[in-house]
Amino acid sequence: MPDHFRALPATAMGLTGSVPGAYVRLLFDYLAQQGADAAAILGEAPPTPEATPPSYPALRWAGMLAAAARQLRDPALGLHVGATITPAHLGPLGYVLLASQSVLAALQRYLRYQRLVHDVSPVRTWQAEDCLILEWSDESRHIGLLANQCGLAAMVQFARDITGSAIDPVAIHFVEPAPADVSPYAALFRCPVLFGQEATRVCFPQQLLDLPLRRADPALVAMLEQQVQASLDALPGPDHMLQAVRRCITSHLLDGEAMLDQVALELHVSGRTLRRWLQARGWSFRDLLEDTRRRLAEHYLRDTPLSLPEVALLLGYSEQSAFNRAFMHWCGVTPRRWRLAAHKPA
Repeated sequence: MPDHFRALPATAMGLTGSVPGAYVRLLFDYLAQQGADAAAILGEAPPTPEATPPSYPALRWAGMLAAAARQLRDPALGLHVGATITPAHLGPLGYVLLASQSVLAALQRYLRYQRLVHDVSPVRTWQAEDCLILEWSDESRHIGLLANQCGLAAMVQFARDITGSAIDPVAIHFVEPAPADVSPYAALFRCPVLFGQEATRVCFPQQLLDLPLRRADPALVAMLEQQVQASLDALPGPDHMLQAVRRCITSHLLDGEAMLDQVALELHVSGRTLRRWLQARGWSFRDLLEDTRRRLAEHYLRDTPLSLPEVALLLGYSEQSAFNRAFMHWCGVTPRRWRLAAHKPA
């Protein structure tokens, strides 16, 4: 594999499981074009160009797509949303790719900044026979068909846009089983679309690399690339989705023990999806709940003057005795002894 096609390893990519805020704006815009009330369907106010979060958790994005697909009764919604993307939707990065000298230069920059485009799974590229292949890691299995539809549709549409050509892929691969109706895929991609594959892939013809870009502008690239790097540096760290789950757990503890379905509802996903996502990262919901309680307990005991009954209440325990037993299991000492040790002068 040539060095200029080699993607960064997953650890270097800082994989966080998020999508850019631009995709969420894209979904809101698409729903508005369909005459639908996006805010009512998605359960949140539309992002604005002035106040759009740099990224949204991938599970939240998948839940938003699912809600929109149900409302519009469109199992190919991701394809239709992704096909509306333009360089403007990606902000400075879109214009950096558009103004690159060649498709090869744009691809190199895409690999460098891919977290700003598709942070669910890292992509690797290579050349095979007469094809340029982009393949996403196994993480793409956990995000769902609608999100993968959107990602691949956006990739193909973007390639057509920056080259100003009607170039078609050689093949598209989805890891998911074939849907009942494949005609929307054929209409958009205009190439064989295979399902149940070992990886999510788009295969472009080799001649794509030789196509000039329609707005090559080295000076503009140099100026905008600084903004793109700043946007990349501002993305949340690798565990931000896990922290979002922890925050939801914390917010429900006052009502008693947080339940998986409550947290999933707040994140706009199904309980089954959340359970699978946690399992893929080595967590059960029960273990994450207990770990979150332990961390909160240590914080309350070390950093606040709260009484032990108050701490127990904040952690969702109806009785202090239940909290005492749990803390003994976590730390091997009672909460009172732990607090005294934490406050003992060094």
